[in-house]
Amino acid sequence: MKKTIVAATVALSPFGFLGVWLYEPGPLGSETVAVAAPAPAPSTVSSSDGGASEGSERTVDGSVESNRYGTVQVQLVISAEDKIADVRLLRRPTSGRGVDAIPVLQQETLTAQSADIDTVSGATSTSESYVKSLQAALDAR
Repeated sequence: MKKTIVAATVALSPFGFLGVWLYEPGPLGSETVAVAAPAPAPSTVSSSDGGASEGSERTVDGSVESNRYGTVQVQLVISAEDKIADVRLLRRPTSGRGVDAIPVLQQETLTAQSADIDTVSGATSTSESYVKSLQAALDAR
């Protein structure tokens, strides 16, 4: 009983409160997994350095962007006409609101054909990481 009282006193001391104050748990279930890129079609030329071949479809990888809810990395498929033909995710959050936001962001990218897209409400951090990675891929193409 005496040890319990001493432990509680130490835990509730100013240092104990400081430890509790500074403790910042990560988001529950936040995990980032690398998603394997699908095998390119035979006519596709893959390049992570911007793709130098003209006249064929190519892929360009965006930067790896991390936030407290996970990591996002975009891969763009650029058509021969220099249009965004597809948006793939090499890394993405596997839980939380960002999971639902990713398909919306991909569709907005295809519609806008740029990184000038809105963030998804409730998934702002994931949206911002997505846009940064997308912009890096667009800059590298």
